[in-house]
Amino acid sequence: MKISVIIPCYNEKDTIETVVDRVLKSPVTHPLEIIVVDDGSTDGTRDILRKTIESKVSKVIYHAHNQGKGAAITTGLIAVTGDILIIQDADLEYNPDEYPKLIKPIVEGFGDVVYGSRFLTSEYHRVLYFWHYVANKVLTLMSNMFTNLNLTDMETCYKVMKRDVYKRISLQEKRFGVEPEITAKIAKLKAPVYEVGISYFGRTYEEGKKIGLKDAFRAIWCILKYNLT
Repeated sequence: MKISVIIPCYNEKDTIETVVDRVLKSPVTHPLEIIVVDDGSTDGTRDILRKTIESKVSKVIYHAHNQGKGAAITTGLIAVTGDILIIQDADLEYNPDEYPKLIKPIVEGFGDVVYGSRFLTSEYHRVLYFWHYVANKVLTLMSNMFTNLNLTDMETCYKVMKRDVYKRISLQEKRFGVEPEITAKIAKLKAPVYEVGISYFGRTYEEGKKIGLKDAFRAIWCILKYNLT
């Protein structure tokens, strides 16, 4: 069984090498396929990828210009070949040491999809923006109302799925709207979904956080669009 990891990356020169090294050292016993998709970085990330990362991972793909996280995931999905897919952000907010518990429900034959929840957890969790927390809860609730799932963290980066699930999902969203889009399309497949609690090392805008208010409004539109059409 091979585990594929897509790492969408945009202007993460301070973290990309550490993230890749942590993925490589993740305590999974299965072979790893690592696909890094650089989404038009302009801060020196590409130099790091070419000098030190390309030789460590399975493939690095470069977008000519910035398109968004959803576009980077779409590009990665074309390239991956693993039995299980993990989406890993390049910003150190999520810990690759937790891969074993993320894939466990799939490996043991219970689920086809696993979400890593930042709220269904006893792990450590950085305390940050209250209104981000509220927005996440509202978006998750709204998504659940349409999908009839009872997720606690729809917006999580850690979405893990079997090959026969990710190969049946065709994505349209270019930016962060990809999160509710993936969730809506998984729900329509009626694939068994599980959640596991994860730790979370959130970062501030000063530290490079990119998601903003307009992405929340886009997420609402995406919940309506991909669940009702």
